Amino acid sequence: MGIADLIPGVSGGTIAFITGIYDQVLNAVASLDKEAFKLLLRGRLLDFFGHIHLRFIVTLASGILLAIFTLASLMHWLLLHHPVPTWAAFFGLITASIPVLYRGLPNPKTISAWVWILLGTVFGYMVVSLIPVDTPDASWFIYLCGVIGITAMILPGISGSFLLLILGKYEFITGAVKAPFIDGNLSILLIFAAGTATGLLGFSKILKWCLDHYKNSTMAFLTGILIGTLKKVWPWKETLESVVVRGKVRILREANIIPPSFQFEEVLAVILALIGFALVLVLESKSKKQIHD
Repeated sequence: MGIADLIPGVSGGTIAFITGIYDQVLNAVASLDKEAFKLLLRGRLLDFFGHIHLRFIVTLASGILLAIFTLASLMHWLLLHHPVPTWAAFFGLITASIPVLYRGLPNPKTISAWVWILLGTVFGYMVVSLIPVDTPDASWFIYLCGVIGITAMILPGISGSFLLLILGKYEFITGAVKAPFIDGNLSILLIFAAGTATGLLGFSKILKWCLDHYKNSTMAFLTGILIGTLKKVWPWKETLESVVVRGKVRILREANIIPPSFQFEEVLAVILALIGFALVLVLESKSKKQIHD
């Protein structure tokens, strides 16, 4: 999930679904409720640790943070120097996860389900078609980016990193992650973390309520989001419009294309996409087997 959250266009929520831990993630976050904070404020630490899903939260959070702080530079290098194979691997992962989500619907063949899939597809397509903008570096906006970013990160298909890119803060935040102890970057990260905590605690409860009461419609909508966002992770693109902002090229509009020829990089991209597709099917099969056992 940490690796996925580093890539603009790939959602950590998608990886949670692929690996079969999505419900656990929502339940763990939901355990951080008012009762938990009351226990914490009263100093009843043992009761607090017993109330929340401590082992799962610590394990998951440490894995995500480890990936973010150790692999941010690597993922940046891969996207910069080998974008086609990198995007292809995630295209395979996400493409395979669409039928996985669809099979998770309680009633997948109803008209209502297909309507929600269509709405989700349109919504996902519109989100990934947004154009990046220049935004302020003020604390209040960094906090807002944290709220919006984490909200997207727990939605399958919507990338928190991509929304940060749209909000003009992806390089700003990842730059702070790469060098947290210089130029006031630590305060930036703390403000951003406060926003993510707020968004996570708030939106996760809304999403969990939707899954508890309207699971078929919610899952159908999330499936549609994955379909709509495939546009973003298609490996081969042509830049239609770009602009230089602060010495760096920003892509404003791009179009998906079919590769004009199949050289080594294109063949590698196809192989990685197939590996990613197969990996999802293997993970789903093992997840079902564990549940059955």
